Amino acid sequence: MPAKNTMAKFDSYSESYRELVTQSVRISGESFEYFAAYKARYISHYFAGAKIDRVLDYGCGVGALAEQLKLQIPGARIDGFDPSQDSLDCLAPLLRDQGTFSNELDSIGADYSLIVIANVLHHVVPRKRENVFCKIFSKLAPGGRAVIFEHNPLNPLTRWAVSQCPFDGNAVLLGNSEVRDLLAGAGFQELKRDFVVFFPRWLAAFRPFERFLGWLPLGAQYAFSGIRPTS
Repeated sequence: MPAKNTMAKFDSYSESYRELVTQSVRISGESFEYFAAYKARYISHYFAGAKIDRVLDYGCGVGALAEQLKLQIPGARIDGFDPSQDSLDCLAPLLRDQGTFSNELDSIGADYSLIVIANVLHHVVPRKRENVFCKIFSKLAPGGRAVIFEHNPLNPLTRWAVSQCPFDGNAVLLGNSEVRDLLAGAGFQELKRDFVVFFPRWLAAFRPFERFLGWLPLGAQYAFSGIRPTS
């Protein structure tokens, strides 16, 4: 779990969160919402054909990704967990009406077919990250999937963007090998990694080729996924 002083930061930034993130990633030429939509499209494409009826957005913040997930997977119920109650208070009413959003993980259900953790782990104290993965594993249904998005510390522009974000001052970025080891250690199988987000807005013409570049460790972020075994 993020430290209490980190949560105090997120509480104080909740109303301006979208604007602050957009400002920190301004070098990309895109807004905060672009990256939320990118992740939701990645999930929709990657899990096309799979039955996804219950989704947990772990570390949902103000709900930007949850909104996009609802658009991409309209038949699924989207729930959310975030320690920052002030952030949860900024959720769109339509999200609240269709799912449960809470700052108490025990009040969230279980047996999810998909859990998404997007740019959350770098705010978690490293020694507590293993515990987070075990909790996520326990919340998934057998055969359920987890997808983790994180900043790629190998990308210098990503490091610059993190340095510009006022609530990332204490962030500890994770290499993709650490995420792989955490997934495997928690019991996940069929691990898959993709590097994502390669081209800024002024090179948008090349974005259709990004789906062929998942092997290239130059993306601004990466996505790691795993499946809870059925037995």
